Amino acid sequence: MHTNSPSASGTPLPAAAPDVVVIGEALVDIVSSANGSVEHPGGSPMNVAYGLGRLGVPTALLTSLGDDTRGEAIEAHLRSAGVDLLPGSKSAGRTSSAAATLAADGSASYEFDITWELAAVTPPYLPKVLHTGSIATFLAPGAGTVKTLLEQAHRECIVTYDPNIRPALLGSKAEARSIFEDLVPLTDVVKLSDEDAAWLYPGHSLEEVAARILGLGSGLAVVTRGSEGSLLATAATTLHVPATRAVVADTIGAGDSYMAALIYGLLARKTDGLAADTLDNLGRTAAKAAAITVGRPGANPPTAAELAAEPAVTGSAAAMPAAAV
Repeated sequence: MHTNSPSASGTPLPAAAPDVVVIGEALVDIVSSANGSVEHPGGSPMNVAYGLGRLGVPTALLTSLGDDTRGEAIEAHLRSAGVDLLPGSKSAGRTSSAAATLAADGSASYEFDITWELAAVTPPYLPKVLHTGSIATFLAPGAGTVKTLLEQAHRECIVTYDPNIRPALLGSKAEARSIFEDLVPLTDVVKLSDEDAAWLYPGHSLEEVAARILGLGSGLAVVTRGSEGSLLATAATTLHVPATRAVVADTIGAGDSYMAALIYGLLARKTDGLAADTLDNLGRTAAKAAAITVGRPGANPPTAAELAAEPAVTGSAAAMPAAAV
């Protein structure tokens, strides 16, 4: 199995086991602004996989792409960052899309045209980190397959999860919260935005939401707050990490860039622990990655060289919208 020969589906297997396997949707963002419309490869899990590839992390994606020009564009985009598609990721039909409309401050609102059905396959390798999130964990029938894969893997590797709430695609809050809370015990790290937290748990503070996630069994809860920084919490430590200052082009992919850099930091730890200094470093690295991403159009995350190029400037990043990460 550790070869790059074609699988039964015709998709070559990676030549070696990737450090990270990402499971979730890949789609095309059709971005409309005052300057017209343009298409970008998108989807939160796809963006995370691409961001990890840009950071030099060996990464593979299990997704659902149509056999069309948009699917080919997404595959080429992933390949440009060194990300492999796992067998079962391509099928007949069309690739899903999301129409994103940019506001004057660079924030985006979305309308989706998506179906999510994932082949009942097991990733051919056990990675160091398995990441999932977003639409893929809520939308049937594929969400059931994602949960099964997490159940199989969560005791064998680090599992990270970003719910990336899209209310237009969800049922009631109670139903979505139930799905979310069924998955949290299968995870080691949960990252969500303050908007996600407010939608899932209205009226609760971010500290209360983080405590809820930890109480359900995850080891690290991260809540991003855009220009207000981020909250990182374990059972022993709660830290508030400042944002990195940025002049915003748009916020597309910023949260996914934060997530990719968070995984990158987890892989780079010298120990398995999550002491306060480790949490601080994780939060600052991820914040810098998000700031680089919002500073340029589209989901264009940094390389490892860009992330290491200069110290982050932290503080009251007033130019960064709250929805940036």
